[in-house]
Amino acid sequence: MEENHKRDHWVLLNPGEDNELEAFGYQTQTLRRALCLLGSVLSCGILRLLFYWRPQWNVWAHCVPCPLQEADVVLLRTTDEFQKYTRKKVFCLYLSVLKNPINPKSGDIVADRHSVINRAVLKPELKVRCIQVQKIRYVWDNVEERFQKVGLLEDSNSCSDIHNTFGSGLGKEEQEIRRLICGLNTIEVEIQPVWKLLVKQVLNPFYVFQAFTLTLWLSQGYIEYSIAIIILTVISIVLSVYNLWQQSVNLHNLVEDHNKIQTTIHTKEEGLQELESHLLVPGDILVLPGKFSLPCDAVLIDGSCIVNEGMLTGESIPVTKTRLPHMESTTPWKSHSLEDYRRHVLFCGTEVIQTKPAGPGPVRAVVLHTGFNTAKGDLVRSILYPRPLNFQLYNDAFKFIVFLAFLGVVGFFYAFGVYMYHGTSARDTVTMSLLLLTVSVPPVLPAALTTGIFYAQKRLKKKKIFCISPQRINMCGQINLVCFDKTGTLTEDGLDLWGAVPVMGNCFQEVHSFTSGCALPWGPLCGAMASCHSLIVLDGTIQGDPLDVKMFEGTSWIIEDSSVDYSDSGIPASSTIIKPGPQASQTPAKAVAILHQFPFSSGLQRMSVITQQIGKDHFDAYMKGAPEMVARFCRPETVPPNFKEALKLYTMQGFRVIGLAHKPLKAGKQPEMGIHTREEVESELTFLGLLIMENRLKKETKPVLRELSSARIRTVMITGDNLQTAITVAKNSEMIPQGNKVILIEANEPEGFSPASVTWQLLEDKVDGHRNKARLSESLVHCKETCLSIQDGSFHEGRPGDDYHFAMSGKSYRVITQHFSNLLPKILVNGAIFARMSPGQKSSLVEEFQKLNYYVGMCGDGANDCGALKMAHAGISLSEQEASVASPFTSKTANIECVPHLIREGRAALVSSFGVFKYLTMYGVIQLIGTSLLYWQLQLFGNYQYLMQDVAITLMVCLTMSSTHAYPKLAPYRPAGQLISPPLLLSVFLNACFSGIVQIWAFLFVKQQPWYCEVQRYRLAEG
Repeated sequence: MEENHKRDHWVLLNPGEDNELEAFGYQTQTLRRALCLLGSVLSCGILRLLFYWRPQWNVWAHCVPCPLQEADVVLLRTTDEFQKYTRKKVFCLYLSVLKNPINPKSGDIVADRHSVINRAVLKPELKVRCIQVQKIRYVWDNVEERFQKVGLLEDSNSCSDIHNTFGSGLGKEEQEIRRLICGLNTIEVEIQPVWKLLVKQVLNPFYVFQAFTLTLWLSQGYIEYSIAIIILTVISIVLSVYNLWQQSVNLHNLVEDHNKIQTTIHTKEEGLQELESHLLVPGDILVLPGKFSLPCDAVLIDGSCIVNEGMLTGESIPVTKTRLPHMESTTPWKSHSLEDYRRHVLFCGTEVIQTKPAGPGPVRAVVLHTGFNTAKGDLVRSILYPRPLNFQLYNDAFKFIVFLAFLGVVGFFYAFGVYMYHGTSARDTVTMSLLLLTVSVPPVLPAALTTGIFYAQKRLKKKKIFCISPQRINMCGQINLVCFDKTGTLTEDGLDLWGAVPVMGNCFQEVHSFTSGCALPWGPLCGAMASCHSLIVLDGTIQGDPLDVKMFEGTSWIIEDSSVDYSDSGIPASSTIIKPGPQASQTPAKAVAILHQFPFSSGLQRMSVITQQIGKDHFDAYMKGAPEMVARFCRPETVPPNFKEALKLYTMQGFRVIGLAHKPLKAGKQPEMGIHTREEVESELTFLGLLIMENRLKKETKPVLRELSSARIRTVMITGDNLQTAITVAKNSEMIPQGNKVILIEANEPEGFSPASVTWQLLEDKVDGHRNKARLSESLVHCKETCLSIQDGSFHEGRPGDDYHFAMSGKSYRVITQHFSNLLPKILVNGAIFARMSPGQKSSLVEEFQKLNYYVGMCGDGANDCGALKMAHAGISLSEQEASVASPFTSKTANIECVPHLIREGRAALVSSFGVFKYLTMYGVIQLIGTSLLYWQLQLFGNYQYLMQDVAITLMVCLTMSSTHAYPKLAPYRPAGQLISPPLLLSVFLNACFSGIVQIWAFLFVKQQPWYCEVQRYRLAEG
């Protein structure tokens, strides 16, 4: 309807984001409002109810289309397949209400030239037009003519803009303006009043229909039956309201403390100032004390700090945050360098563990996002407004109810005709016709359909699997592909040091075994292992990434207590000091200071540090990361020629391999270390060698994967680890069965005149001997040409193509999605291993599987998996951190045994839902036939007959059918996923036909008996 209007009537909100919306402008007309009010009165509120159920009808009836800049009502529509409408009222904010008056003739309202606030204020009225959508405030941009978010700093700001514009703090006047327009920095989840929840439940279309039905039954004297149905309905509504209220309370308690944090900010006029967190605005300068819970998102501009991001990632591993560089460039600050911008951002809800000032001043950060625009706010919004489920069962269930309602309408006209034929009064004719209209839809339908899910949820809870989205339990019954993270999910969290392979003179040396008891000799390799990490000492315990902890412990060095002062040696207080422990090898270095860190990023796959030996005017740079990545930054002559063969030797055995590199830096004064860019430090390095770590499979992994395989459920590995390591783990865990072949896919970007290309390599295992006796001369991988068809349909279950599996890296996945998108579906049908995948690529891969009509489960430990867990049909987090609230399911048992449990319960819930629905459908049809036959004689079932049929029999059958436990073994086939399918429709149709024929035959047979007397004649004879 609205697509034909002018362009200025329509605009897109949040283009390209998950919550993308179309906005249409409308203006309310007084005459239309009056007519709608009259219609509501005359229809006894039915029109008002229809407007409540269909907001778009409400807008179309009350308003006329107009340009958005003149609209007082905005109609929003989602751009997904659901096309859901929402009505929002436009409200205005007036800057004239502020304490400090603003001159309407002045230039920019706020100092930030990029801010949408400057473009949103209408002069001379000093008015801002706003809408509030899913807790986010949008203001009308008068220049770009579209609604834009407020409560954040624009991404178009460069690094120098952030430092120069906000570095000295905001003025009091600007704070007030931003506070008025952006709103308070609160994440408020109000506890819904019980009466509101009750009204929402009662106004559900089914309950409205049921209220209409009960009114009719009561008018006909069905007192006991109506009371029984009312009791059941009230119990159902009360339970639903209680569950919704309980969820509201739990979520309110989760975020309540967020709004009560005391903060210190720096303002232009008053300097340091104490302020409650709810008064913070984007652009404020936040001064960070030692330990602090962040009430907003902020970008670090002075100093560095260590934070615990467990609330977001699911990992309680300290993460180092560094200051945003002060670069004179117009490039947006998020893309100022190759480094992940998140390394400069402190996210709301995370805990600052430790701060490290860069100079005499405190650690400072600029407030970036406030309220529901923050990372924690986004997490809470994902719970408040979950992604709609597109499950065929629910669509089919709605169609079945429509079909039953249609049968009721047919019954209405039948009854109307019968009663007119017998000459009954108009009142009785209408009442009895409406009664037959209600017979076909069973009153216990809503309660019966949710009981299967309720029982399944209770059984899952006993197995320590918790669910925040119960409707997804039915979807678990359809899962036919499960994606697994590797580290911490299939394998143990902890790593064991196996050995180090030093490089000397461009050649690999003998492996140094850490199990031998001999300390690693001092040298650049030992220096890299001792210093290239982001470990901290907290409460006397070394904390950080498990890999870093094991690597550091292998050197027998220790981290110096922070109370020891090395300022006399020119070492800043923010530096981490390490020194040899009693068991360490002899070294000329008494202690080493880690002056600067370029933290690890999963996107960059590396980290580096700058160190100084205390007492010496000498600086070193060390790098640690994925061996292929580290080798790329080293001088070619320092990388052994057999580097690839050596790497494959260890990765093919399932080892976790880390590359190490080093280079001396030019001597200089210590403060100059801050001017070294990452690009300068990470270049022309010397390759030091490989660190080999062992990562064992969890004992539950192999049996679970075997069970899933026997049930014909595909398993796929998505990991950020090395490709060869992933292949070996997949083979050891039997994710790739013995005897099956692995085809390595490598895709390359176009270079010069060469187009993008894809190469295929068949891998064959030829591993002999024990790991400890492995030598570089062993040949592990043979390249072999083969011909393989990957046409559509060649790889389906049970076909010969199943003995081939594709493996690829994140780089190849990116190239294929960009340049060979038509090839991707054919690869995914038999793709088994996806390594070196970034968090974004994990989400993308899950989505691509869903496009191939797979029902996808995703199981991860929470670190880097949050996006994929939310994207999957059933995301299962093995983390007990708060990040698990973003995942539909959370297992408190940190292994993959929860996956078959969840699928079994999903199948049980799905089968019981189907059984209940079939039973209720046939029951409705059969009861309609029986009632219609009685109507021919102007008769009805008695009060206790209905009571017995609807309550004693039907309800009990539904409750007991739904309580059936899941079968202990996963069958090699899934339950049906569609209600509207030939087998199910045929069974319902044939059963209804058989029942109808028997009832009609019995009815006619009884009428022919000599003792039969029609009710009317019997009454006349008695009269």
